[in-house]
Amino acid sequence: MKPISKEYLLLFNALTDAEAALQHLREELMAAQQQAESLFLEEEPSLPGQQDIA
Repeated sequence: MKPISKEYLLLFNALTDAEAALQHLREELMAAQQQAESLFLEEEPSLPGQQDIA
């Protein structure tokens, strides 16, 4: 069996690390989206002509 070159191993490991980082970011973005949706749904609807005071 032919040994795997250092260049291939370097690229393979870099791609594997990048894939894991992207998956983690995806999970964080989905969690933030779910929290934002929950906060939006918790708000009481305003009466017409009223402005929200924050």
